[in-house]
Amino acid sequence: MKKLQLLQKILDNGVVAVLRGDSADQVFTMAEQAIAGGIKVIEITMTVPGALKAIEKLSRMYSWKADVADNFAIIGAGTVLEPQTARAAIMAGAEFVVGPSLNPETVKICNLYRVPVLPGVTTLEGIQHALELGVDIVKLFPGNLYDPSIIKTLKGPMPQANIMPTGGVSLDNLGEWIKAGAVAVGIGSDLTTEALKTGDYGLVRQKAEQYMEAFYQAKQQ
Repeated sequence: MKKLQLLQKILDNGVVAVLRGDSADQVFTMAEQAIAGGIKVIEITMTVPGALKAIEKLSRMYSWKADVADNFAIIGAGTVLEPQTARAAIMAGAEFVVGPSLNPETVKICNLYRVPVLPGVTTLEGIQHALELGVDIVKLFPGNLYDPSIIKTLKGPMPQANIMPTGGVSLDNLGEWIKAGAVAVGIGSDLTTEALKTGDYGLVRQKAEQYMEAFYQAKQQ
């Protein structure tokens, strides 16, 4: 039941903050600012030194409960390449797992622990394989290879696929992706670049607020 509730929360909130950085402390700070700005789904990439430490700390602070309306965040692990890393992330508290590509063994370990897994795909073949493995949401990655109209093209033969573009999503095109049929979007460098450049992490919060406003506006149209 918790997996279904988590998936629904991801879909309801619709924007996933994909956080990369030079240290666990840095991504922890960015995560706090993104959450304060309204982004409730946080993906800490495993390319971050000490990523598991950041996941563990954030998952303790923002413990997700189905009956909590506002004071929550869903903390996940990204750039997960194989099942060993997936399990380590889950043991550290990750509540969802994201991969840049489709690794069947990673999907299987996540299914074993009833943790949502979002593998990266680029083709209909990849989407079909993911669905056969029991994947609920596929990540279209890198999204900047495509125009938002690709969603309609992919969902033509596979209307049952839930697709989340990541990479190249911006405030300018977020609405187009949602209106095209994306169930959620992943936001990476556009959310954090200015903050990392200036050291003003409050900019992450401001950008997060803008992204959530754009998402809700697109959903209402």
